[in-house]
Amino acid sequence: MVEVTPVPKIAEDERGATHYFDTDRSGQFVVGYRKAGTHNAKHYHKGLAKNKNPEIIIIMQGEITINWFDVRDETKKGTCRAIAPAMVTVEAWAWHEVIADTDIIVLELNALADGRDDTYRI
Repeated sequence: MVEVTPVPKIAEDERGATHYFDTDRSGQFVVGYRKAGTHNAKHYHKGLAKNKNPEIIIIMQGEITINWFDVRDETKKGTCRAIAPAMVTVEAWAWHEVIADTDIIVLELNALADGRDDTYRI
């Protein structure tokens, strides 16, 4: 229900590195800065909003731990880690909690309005 995919590097020189990812999404996105030790998300989506089905988050900087479970079957659960740069894909019905293990920068491939009517807290 939660997948972490490394974001591939296409080039690197004395200036730094360049990575890329593909997506069919466009429009407004969210950039979040979170401090180490903070807990974020703690919700799930039913998949009603196109840009939350699945929810895609790019970890731009830092390291996170993601705890998750299927709200329809709580025996399906897990924990995974993501180290930047990485893409995290969260399926509908997956309650998820993102813990910033370090200071992080994330790019959410959705607008704030996308989750307004499709975010459920337990």
